[in-house]
Amino acid sequence: MWERNAGSVSSLGLERECPQDSTGGIYGCLNQRRGHVYEENQIIGTPTVVVKAYLPVNESFGFTADLRSKTGGKAFPQCVFDHWKVLSGDPTDEETKPGIVVRDIRKRKGLKEGIPPLDKYLDKL
Repeated sequence: MWERNAGSVSSLGLERECPQDSTGGIYGCLNQRRGHVYEENQIIGTPTVVVKAYLPVNESFGFTADLRSKTGGKAFPQCVFDHWKVLSGDPTDEETKPGIVVRDIRKRKGLKEGIPPLDKYLDKL
């Protein structure tokens, strides 16, 4: 059952080695998809950078192709589930971030956009 004013989203942890000149494309791609870089390390003696980032799972669809196009094929993500993050807001209100996430997921899955009322699932006997 929904708890008002709380929603959760799973996040993927991304880690990738890439040439230093392609980090701008990685940052741009992550920013478009609500991801963020939490660590970036230069490998000493090489032009290679290790980038570690978080990306919400529902934003990861098509991410690999988008990242490859923005970096000229120089960066490929390695994604692993990392953690859950609680989003503040009401998931039944389509103006809040959790509401937008629920609406987008329902649309992607081919379900009606609005959350059905609870009485639809209650026994009618």
